[in-house]
Amino acid sequence: MSASRSMWLRQATVALAALLLASCSVFGGRPQGSEAVPGGRYVAMGSSMAAGPGLGPPKPDTPARCMRTFANYPTRLAERLLLTLFDATCSGATTDHILGPWNELPAQIDAVTADTDLVTVTIGGNDLNYVGGLLAATCGAEGTITIAGNVYPCPPRRLPLDEDFDRVEANLREIARQVKARAPKARLVFVQYLTLVPDVLCDATPISPQDADIARGIAARLASITAKVARETRAMVVPADLLSRNHTPCDAEPWAVGSPPDYDGSQGAPWHPNFSGMKGVADALAAQLGG
Repeated sequence: MSASRSMWLRQATVALAALLLASCSVFGGRPQGSEAVPGGRYVAMGSSMAAGPGLGPPKPDTPARCMRTFANYPTRLAERLLLTLFDATCSGATTDHILGPWNELPAQIDAVTADTDLVTVTIGGNDLNYVGGLLAATCGAEGTITIAGNVYPCPPRRLPLDEDFDRVEANLREIARQVKARAPKARLVFVQYLTLVPDVLCDATPISPQDADIARGIAARLASITAKVARETRAMVVPADLLSRNHTPCDAEPWAVGSPPDYDGSQGAPWHPNFSGMKGVADALAAQLGG
């Protein structure tokens, strides 16, 4: 194993230990005043991990590349708690696209107004080529991959640098600052990514042990950063990564799709949440918010 690849395994161990310590407060009960109010304005921000590509037809008002679906966790949560949802999530988004425009798309943060009651955020993986790396590792020999019925070229294989992680941390902190400035009474909840790569690989996760170590390292470090920022900014966290550790693509009741042979796309995009995963995240959010 090369020095750069072995570095990811060491970072994964350190980041996971930090994450487990940081997550202890998550399970200590709901923060005072965290109950959701029926009819409240709910703004969902994030990437495809929140948008839900491939989980049914896209919402009618969705820009084509965002691929938001009615099965995503923001929609499920809004229906359960009777909230008025403003879904700004978009597949492919980075932290920069929450804070600023993305070509023709406005900054996601612009959906947060003074009367907003709840904001959820799932973001950071695209900044670090997390899922992109997994897609590249399992891309077809023809050089393309199909996501939600659309054919895309294989993404590049790129390892994130320390400065990429530093930028994610700074942007997450700025997202929290802006949410609190724009909507002082809103509850901010960071939702971690589901666990995509299990400890033991299987047919549904056809990647090399080295690529698995890299992906686990990125995921653990991103989760640790997200938990740190949430703690420092007094935001809530839903530890979807920990809640899904026994619901990986290789488990009997998976919450995410890997890249199984001959996959037909019926359960969502490769290396993304499936229907059960979106329901699991919505249930965890509802439990923290008093629903």
